[in-house]
Amino acid sequence: MGYAMGDPAIILTAGAAGAAGAAGAAGAAGAAGALALAVTPLIRRFVPADSSRLLRWGHVPLAVLLGAGAAALADSWAEALAFSVLAVACAALVVIDVAVHRLPDLIVGPAYLVFFAALAVAAWTGGASGSTAGRLDGAGEWGDLGRAVVAAVAMTAVYFVLALISPAGLGLGDVKFSGLLGAFLGWHGWPQVYLGTLSAFVINALVALVVLLATRSRRSEGLQAGAEARTREVPFGPSMVMGSVVGVLSGM
Repeated sequence: MGYAMGDPAIILTAGAAGAAGAAGAAGAAGAAGALALAVTPLIRRFVPADSSRLLRWGHVPLAVLLGAGAAALADSWAEALAFSVLAVACAALVVIDVAVHRLPDLIVGPAYLVFFAALAVAAWTGGASGSTAGRLDGAGEWGDLGRAVVAAVAMTAVYFVLALISPAGLGLGDVKFSGLLGAFLGWHGWPQVYLGTLSAFVINALVALVVLLATRSRRSEGLQAGAEARTREVPFGPSMVMGSVVGVLSGM
């Protein structure tokens, strides 16, 4: 993956997990925003210094927004922990992908570790109660965890095949990121996996269409950049995140 156990990405992501878990579901939005601010130096490794202020700081409000969604979805402190870490990772990756068309292993890798560890704790404690009662009476959410793992593997396989078929449309960063989002969707159910995956491609197609139309409209001004090249410049990561949000909301 290209990172070591002493890497600041792992340290900061682990710190996020502790902050989100201590705050509980109700404080997930604030914890996500605080962590997003803390990992700003890490994000600056990838976002060019001459980028717009929106790209250099956009991960913070986006993390708060996604963190609020985490608070609404979580039924236990462990779920709040998992969803808050994912919210911060998604916010960082969206900004980086828009800026430089990359989804760095330095963020994706540690997010996998903490996210799956938190889901395992959520399964062990039995979900909503967040107590030991779930594991003592055998009511833990192990089926949800198993489905999340299967969905992660399936989503990664699908994206890998698509990347082989159309390397100009999908990169290996998208493939790796898909497993993380697949696990999130799988934790909630198979209908969420199907709709979340489909929504990502629909959203990306709509964005590409808007970019194509904007390119054509600028031709009259002498800006003759190829429409095909512009379409390929549309990053897929943000559409994957938006599609996952649509998928999860469909089950609420």
